Amino acid sequence: MAVEGVLFTKEEGIATITFHRPERLNAVTDAMRTEVLRIATELRYDDGVKALIITGAGEAFSSGADSGELTADYSGPIEPYILKRPFGWWILPVRYFPKPTIAAIPGITAGTTYSLALACDFRIASEKARFSMVFIKRGLMPDGGATYYLTRIVGASKALELMMMGDTIDAREAERLGIVNKIVPHDELMNATRDLAMRIAKGPSVPIDLIKRGVYKGIDNDLESQLDYESLAQRICFQTEDFKEGVASFFERRPPQFKGR
Repeated sequence: MAVEGVLFTKEEGIATITFHRPERLNAVTDAMRTEVLRIATELRYDDGVKALIITGAGEAFSSGADSGELTADYSGPIEPYILKRPFGWWILPVRYFPKPTIAAIPGITAGTTYSLALACDFRIASEKARFSMVFIKRGLMPDGGATYYLTRIVGASKALELMMMGDTIDAREAERLGIVNKIVPHDELMNATRDLAMRIAKGPSVPIDLIKRGVYKGIDNDLESQLDYESLAQRICFQTEDFKEGVASFFERRPPQFKGR
């Protein structure tokens, strides 16, 4: 059943979730967040999906949580809410999605949906994109995992500055800080994002999945643990058809034709 404000498509191994409330700068409601959680959770078990794109319609990725719901939903007693679920509950299936995830950012991204973009593996930005840890200007602290993701991307000192000041930065500054992988002309955003997703989709699925898992393990693991992981993962790769194809294509001097198995 479709949820108002969220569009979903799946084509050629690429799944796309689009926030679609352009008149509200794609501000997300509780129903929209629940729908993102549902889709990302279900897609975990879809072997036909090789990459997940998340984007927003019009001139925004998303301005964050719908302000009309903030006061109504989150200003009640503290303890019962914490016991119910943490902020950012809806982002976890994206963060732990087993296949590569890409945020395509056409314009403003702020608040909790900024955290969602940071949770993705890649971020491709339009030249019009802007980023704001706006929480502090509403008397709030960042949530959705922002203190986890942003600190690991830009370092503690810069993360503190961005969060405590709440200033809006443009796409160029976001690229300089490593928040976005690439900036493209506004009208080329989705084509560039799909090109990246298609390159991933046509690649050898097993090592791609293992690379993603290994990189995130490596953030907190020691070197010896990572070497153990890499050794096990490499032995798995040796068993795949794509490994055999990769070797054969090298000797035959042709591009490999991977099958994802």
